[in-house]
Amino acid sequence: MTPRMPFKALLALGAGVLALTSVQPDAWAAGDRVRSIELTADTKAANPNANQAAYLLADMWKKLGLDVKVKEVPYKQKLDVVYFDRSTCEGAACFDLAMWSIVGRPERSDPDEVIYNLFHSSTGAKGYNYPGYANPDYDKAAAGQQVETDQTKRRELVFKAQEIQANDPSYVFFVNPIVNYAIRKDVFDEKTVVEQSGLGILNFWTHTKLTPIGAKKDIILNTSDNLLNLVPMAIGGAAASWITDLVWDRMLRISPKGLPEPWAAESYKWVDDKTIDVTLRTGMKWHDGKPVTVDDVMFTFGEVKAMAPMYAPFLDVIAKVETTGERTVRMHLKNPSAPFLTSTLAKVNLTPAHIWRPVVKDLQAKGQNLDSYQPDELIGSGPYKFVHWRRNAEVLLAANKDHWSPPKAEHWILRIVPNLEATLGMMKQGEINFLSEYRGDFETLQQVSKESGNIAIKSGVTIGVEYMGFNLKRKPMNDTAFRRALSLATDRNLLAASAWSDQAVPTNSIVSTVLDYWHNPAVAKGMFDLEKAKQMLTAAGYSWVGGRLHYPDGVKDTVMATK
Repeated sequence: MTPRMPFKALLALGAGVLALTSVQPDAWAAGDRVRSIELTADTKAANPNANQAAYLLADMWKKLGLDVKVKEVPYKQKLDVVYFDRSTCEGAACFDLAMWSIVGRPERSDPDEVIYNLFHSSTGAKGYNYPGYANPDYDKAAAGQQVETDQTKRRELVFKAQEIQANDPSYVFFVNPIVNYAIRKDVFDEKTVVEQSGLGILNFWTHTKLTPIGAKKDIILNTSDNLLNLVPMAIGGAAASWITDLVWDRMLRISPKGLPEPWAAESYKWVDDKTIDVTLRTGMKWHDGKPVTVDDVMFTFGEVKAMAPMYAPFLDVIAKVETTGERTVRMHLKNPSAPFLTSTLAKVNLTPAHIWRPVVKDLQAKGQNLDSYQPDELIGSGPYKFVHWRRNAEVLLAANKDHWSPPKAEHWILRIVPNLEATLGMMKQGEINFLSEYRGDFETLQQVSKESGNIAIKSGVTIGVEYMGFNLKRKPMNDTAFRRALSLATDRNLLAASAWSDQAVPTNSIVSTVLDYWHNPAVAKGMFDLEKAKQMLTAAGYSWVGGRLHYPDGVKDTVMATK
C-alpha cells in the first residue's frame, strides 16, 4: 500500500480486498493471466488530486484481481505518449490507461464539443479521440445531435450518447471538480469580478472587467502547466487557452449567462437552416496595425482546416465561405448545425491571413501541421497584446487600449509556479493577486484567506471533468466487458472525498452535472457496483486463478512477455 494514501482511504479500501478468493473457477479453464497494467499519471507536484486518484484506482482495481502500476510522468511526456502517438501499439512502449481531464471552457456550455469530438470515430486518427473509440451507434447519436434543430429532440440524442458511452466506455469518468479561485481584495474591486456558469471567475469577462483600485494595475495569475505552444489554431491546454482567448478575437463570445453573443462580428443572420450571413465589426485592427478584413475571416474559416487537426472538427461543418460585401461573408453549412454559433463562431480564433497564410503554405509543403508550430511573434486583434513568453517562467500581455472593449488592467501576467506551497506563499505576499489554479486542500486555502484578510475565495462546480482513458488498441482494454467492469469497480464517492478532498462532484458522464439541461442523470445510477463488475467479467469468460484475473480460455496477450 502506498504511503501517499490518506488513512480514511485505507479504511475504505481495506474491506473486501480478499473477497476474490471465493470467485476462482478451475485453473485449466483460464487463458493468459492479465498482465500488469500501467496507469500513466501526472506527478504529485503537478496535479496532486489526480495523482492521488491514480493510486486509489490502482488499489480499487486490485479487487478485480488486477495488478495496476502507476507511472508518474511530466505533462509533456504524457501528452506525447498518450495524445500525439497514435501508433498501433503492438509493443510495450504504448500506454495502457491514462489519467486525463477536460477543462471548463465557455464554448463547452453546449455539449457538442465533448459529445462529438471526444468519441466520434472520425476524430480518432488525429483529433481528441485518442483512445481510438469507434461505435456506429454512438457516431449516429453524436452526429445526429449536431443537425437536430429541435432542442427537445436534440436533448434526447445527447442523453442517448451519454448512455451508450456509459455502457461501452472509452473513459472512466470520476468527478466534476469544484474550482477554487481567489483574488486580492486590496488590489481589485471585488464587485468587478464576473461569475460565469461552469467556469467560476476564471473567464474572459473577468480578465477584461477586473478593475484595480490602487497603484497596482496588473492582473498576476498562476499555473503549474509548462506551456507547449501558443498559436490561434491549436489548443495547448488550460493555461494556453486563457492566453489565446485574450490575444485573439472570435466572431462571437459566450456571455456570462452561457449564450453566444456578437463580438468581432457586429451581427449575424440566418438566411436558412444551412446559410448564415456574418457582418464584421468596423475599425478592427491587428496588433501590428493592419486592418482586420473579410479576407481574414475567409482565411480563418476556409483555409486553416486542413492544417489544424484540433480545430478541424469545428470547421468541417462549413461547406463554403464567400464574400458578400466589404464587411460581410456568407457561410454555407453542409447540414443544419444546432451548435454552430457556440462550437464554431464562438470557438475559432480569428487569425490574420497576412501572417499565417505564408506559414500554412510552408508547413503544407513540408507535410507538417500547426499542432506544434510556434512563431516568434503572436499577433492578434484581441483586448490584450502579446509581449513575451519566458519559458517555464511567465507570459506577459499588455492591455490593447485601441480595442473597442479595452481591459481595465494594464498588464496580464501568468506566472509558471509548479510548487503548491510556493503558489500560496506568493499569493500571501501579493506576488500573485489572482489565484487561477489551486489543486490543494480547501481548508488550507481558507486558513490563508482568514490570516490575510485581503484574499477573497470564489468557488463553483466546473464544466470540466476528471477521468481516465483506455488505450483501445491493446488487450484487455479493447474488451467492452473489461472496460465496464473497471468503471463499475470505481468508487467515485471515495475519489471525490479523498483525492479531491470533498471539492468535487462524482459523475459518470462527459457532460458536466452543472449543465442541468444536457446532463443525463440516469448514467449515475449504479455507477459503483463491485459485485456486478465481477459478474460481468465472469459472464465474459474471465476467471481468477490464485486471486489474479485471467483472460477467457484460449485468449493470449502478446504484450505479456514485454511488459
